[in-house]
Amino acid sequence: MKKYSKAWWKEWLKKAGVRAVKTAAQTAVSAIGATGILIHEVNWAIVASAAAGAAALSLIMSLAGLPEIETED
Repeated sequence: MKKYSKAWWKEWLKKAGVRAVKTAAQTAVSAIGATGILIHEVNWAIVASAAAGAAALSLIMSLAGLPEIETED
């Protein structure tokens, strides 16, 4: 697939989105464990903030390139 074509951007958005969701989930699990032992002790605002920040950072880092997308030179 030709780099920066419409199809390439669709594929990039799909792959980068999956990466961002996985990163957010991993961060949320980690933050839940760090903020409270019992479920009612968890600071959900911190968990959501950390997960959203991690997802945004993942998307930004994906701009540098995704090895999952094959391109023509």
